[in-house]
Amino acid sequence: MPMGNGLQLHELRFAGFGPFRLTVGAGECVGLSGPSGAGKTRLLRAISDLDPHEGEVSLGDLACSGVAAPLWRRQVALLPAESAWWRDLVGAHFTSVDEAWLSALGFDQAVMAVPVSRLSTGERQRLALLRMMENRPRALLLDEPTASLDADNTLRVEALIRNYHRQQGVPVLWVSHDPAQLRRVADRRFVLENGQLLEAGPQVAP
Repeated sequence: MPMGNGLQLHELRFAGFGPFRLTVGAGECVGLSGPSGAGKTRLLRAISDLDPHEGEVSLGDLACSGVAAPLWRRQVALLPAESAWWRDLVGAHFTSVDEAWLSALGFDQAVMAVPVSRLSTGERQRLALLRMMENRPRALLLDEPTASLDADNTLRVEALIRNYHRQQGVPVLWVSHDPAQLRRVADRRFVLENGQLLEAGPQVAP
């Protein structure tokens, strides 16, 4: 059943940035760009409760301040630009694998037996996305999720995320330095610059 809850930032402040107010609707993808150092990654980390912050973030009727951080991070999931791996084999990082998603990202079940050390950076990133989605998060925070991927695998990732967030009614906040990508994936686009979130105009859905 679709999840259907919007993500809301209420006067969010962190590390000298803010306050930020933003609503990402259920099933909506909001693209975010801006110069290096503008606070894009810090914004995602504050939303996911990885960095100290003031104000509030809510997902439907669930408030960040009202739940334990590990539970919040399972619901509001952050995919960083570089994923972390802590066990030797890929499969040791998964409790279950969605075969359709695995195939959609260009893998088969055999990858679960591969040592992480043998993966390319792009393979690690695609599998980190799969690992994150295993928890069926109710909101996605994506920090340059395809920066290390070639064109074909970039489109694979975009398609999987698009299908998930539209079918499940999941809000997505997607950071990218690629304007063409944001035109493809985002319903609305914002620029974070000089401490302000500025809407970049209407976006035509692909």
